[in-house]
Amino acid sequence: MPNENRSQGASARKTHKNGSFSSSFGFVLACVGSAVGLGNIWMFPYRLGQYGGAAFLIPYLLFILLFGFCGLAAEFAAGRLSQTGTLGTYRYCFASRGWDTAGKIIGWIPLIGSLGIAIGYAVIIGWVLRSFAGSVTGRMLSMDASQFYQEAAVDFGNIPWHAAVIGVTILVLFAGAAAMIEKANKIMMPIFYILFAIVAVRGFFLPGAWEGYRFLFVPDWSALAQVDTWVMAMGQAFFSLSITGSGMIVYGSYLGKGENIPKASLQTAGYDTIAAMLSALAVMPAVFAFGIEPGSGPSLLFITIPRIFSQMPFGRFFSAIFFLSVAFAGITSLFNMFEAVIESWQHRFRLSRRAAVLLCGAMAMGVGLFIESEASVGAWMDFITIYVVPFGAMLGAITIYYVLGYGTIEAELLAGRQKPLPRIYRFVAKYVYVILTVVVFILGIVYHGIG
Repeated sequence: MPNENRSQGASARKTHKNGSFSSSFGFVLACVGSAVGLGNIWMFPYRLGQYGGAAFLIPYLLFILLFGFCGLAAEFAAGRLSQTGTLGTYRYCFASRGWDTAGKIIGWIPLIGSLGIAIGYAVIIGWVLRSFAGSVTGRMLSMDASQFYQEAAVDFGNIPWHAAVIGVTILVLFAGAAAMIEKANKIMMPIFYILFAIVAVRGFFLPGAWEGYRFLFVPDWSALAQVDTWVMAMGQAFFSLSITGSGMIVYGSYLGKGENIPKASLQTAGYDTIAAMLSALAVMPAVFAFGIEPGSGPSLLFITIPRIFSQMPFGRFFSAIFFLSVAFAGITSLFNMFEAVIESWQHRFRLSRRAAVLLCGAMAMGVGLFIESEASVGAWMDFITIYVVPFGAMLGAITIYYVLGYGTIEAELLAGRQKPLPRIYRFVAKYVYVILTVVVFILGIVYHGIG
């Protein structure tokens, strides 16, 4: 009865003070903007080929479907139900059990994960923006790619571009919340898909590109018998969808009651998968066409790719397109990470939106200044993505499906939906999805990172 009353009370509330998304499509694009990031671009192509090619897609798509339908949907629904972001939602869920103090404390863990990953992400996107500028001027392609990269990936080596990334993010969020995030993603995400498609088409016509397609799509069915294939597919899918127990909750709080959350969750997962496949098609055929050893991480994005473009006709043009699209993907992800923090500070400390935006930007820049070297930001991101973010996501899953309770969240998932959820949904959500979030956290530590 208490949960039912809370659900009814939330339903009667007005739109979030930060506004709401104007349409389901705008909401999905914003969520895709958050989900599509560097993991899609520099890790997915390599893992796809390394762990069985087309065979890897089988476990990957299974996990994408599971995490999208049960994970994304749960976070969206929890945010919409509570009509607030991370800190408010955890307090709301625990208060339903009379554990208000626990909710106040636990909510900070996933929020710290969002802020932590945003700090490191901004450093890396600063490198991307510098590479875009180096492509436009031709400087990056006229010198050794590793030297160009190492100029920036040192202590205090990329302050102007790092600041520019945070500045753009702040300007968009300073101008508004849900409406501005929606407008920005409606522009930036379609451009991302178009630009990456252009690079992928160009790669198709490169002599020797077929080896790249073989690496990606010729299945090695024996890989399905290897535990590592399933572990890496699970990790890639989990982190690709930005399931953090934080960021997607705040986007859910900006969603209207008439929107079909399970449908929007699957659409987000689908568009994210398309982005990952486009990245694979844009990167690997070109890598093999020029006889360069494929790899993942910063070396692929900042050294291997520029070397390819430097040998390609009209390489300067295609390099600029590539790094501009990567910058778009990164900045739209930052919108979500920053917004999770900003909304929570507005809610918890009664800050004005502008004060919360400026404080978040200042903190991100202030800490990020001291981790601009490759070694420093690498260690920072390892800690955040191996320990903090998966732990926060696990707490989110347990909080939503067990503390708040399945019955309450199911009612929210059904709001705006004409069909009932599949009968198996309850079992999968509570006994498969939640358990897998625990497994992701543990295996991330064992493997020193799986996402």
